[in-house]
Amino acid sequence: VQLVESGGGLVQPGGSLRLSCAASGFTFSRYGLSWYRQAPGKERELVAAIRSLGGSINHADSVKGRFSISRDNAKNTVYLQMNSLKPEDTAVYYCNVQIWGIGYWGQGTQVTVGS
Repeated sequence: VQLVESGGGLVQPGGSLRLSCAASGFTFSRYGLSWYRQAPGKERELVAAIRSLGGSINHADSVKGRFSISRDNAKNTVYLQMNSLKPEDTAVYYCNVQIWGIGYWGQGTQVTVGS
């Protein structure tokens, strides 16, 4: 199983970024995926989750209305569209998949919101 995140960077407050997570090594369309983030000195937290066929999307209260998770099963990729970014969104963002009780993580992509 391999998850490779991309799309992070430095953005000004109010700006947007789209993160991508390219997956391989498993049957992508059969599994739900999630985005997590970890800010310096804080625990990793769930940001958004999406089921295998795109249903039951869940977003953390702190990002509702600003972030949107989606997936393209033909491209084995899950996305996180982030709008109206705030400094408190600064973190390393990780993609996650749970397969038979084992959690797999990507290497993460850094998102920094500041001027």
